Amino acid sequence: MTPDRRPGQAYAEVVGDPIAQSKSPAIQEFWIEKLGLDAEYHAHQVTTDGLKSYLEERRDDAAWRGCNVTMPHKQTIMPLLDRIEPLAKRVGAVNTVVKAGDGALVGRNTDLAGFLEPLRARLGETHYFRMARILGTGGAARAIVSGLAQEGFTLVLAGRNPDKARALLDELDPGGEHHVAPLDHFATPTDFAFDDREGCCDLVINASPLGMRGQPPLAFDWSHAPPGSIAYDIVTDPVETEFLTNARAAGFATIDGLVMLIGQAADAFTHFFGVEPPRQYDAELREGLLT
Repeated sequence: MTPDRRPGQAYAEVVGDPIAQSKSPAIQEFWIEKLGLDAEYHAHQVTTDGLKSYLEERRDDAAWRGCNVTMPHKQTIMPLLDRIEPLAKRVGAVNTVVKAGDGALVGRNTDLAGFLEPLRARLGETHYFRMARILGTGGAARAIVSGLAQEGFTLVLAGRNPDKARALLDELDPGGEHHVAPLDHFATPTDFAFDDREGCCDLVINASPLGMRGQPPLAFDWSHAPPGSIAYDIVTDPVETEFLTNARAAGFATIDGLVMLIGQAADAFTHFFGVEPPRQYDAELREGLLT
């Protein structure tokens, strides 16, 4: 129990290693305060070796509602849970654990819901072709590949290791006609003449940690993006990445990582506390996260 939490007070957590950088507590506590809930949410650093004992301790705590899961535990936590929901099983990653009414620890994936949320209006339209260039082959890419394949996208998955990219596509959408490319393929300009893209839906997605604070920048030349593409970066620190700045300068619409982060947090909040978060305050929440 945290020192300032009352005995029996409902709470949820985010676990990872490291965890100090997580914005999840700021998001969840904002909604808790707006709704006046008698609950708390905080960050808890858990090493890979300590993950099993953490879950065993929380299982017996009636006040614990569950936890969000961040790096490096999204896959290693799966065999430690009692049940995995079908979406999380298909994606192969868990980012939310909820204690069910029978006491079982259930693994869920809310990353996909968060990622798709800002695209829903666009995906509700009819297109004669959909293509997404996805940069990165890590845990976040798994949810994105799985979700966009279900939405009828042809995918180009780029990574440092094209064999890993192909294996990921074959695992998550074996019947799809998708493509792989080395990541550095997109670093230099191209003179490729794109066809008429009217009526198409094109996405360029950074699903890698490149561009994150402390990481190398993502080298991407925007001549590789078809006209009308949407640039989507899941990095949240910094929110305004070089990838997005360059996309905007080249005339492309952009979506930043805070949009996905808030969206996936909203889904998790409902599972933890049994009520929907007050999304009418998203602008205020976003402003607070940026300061």
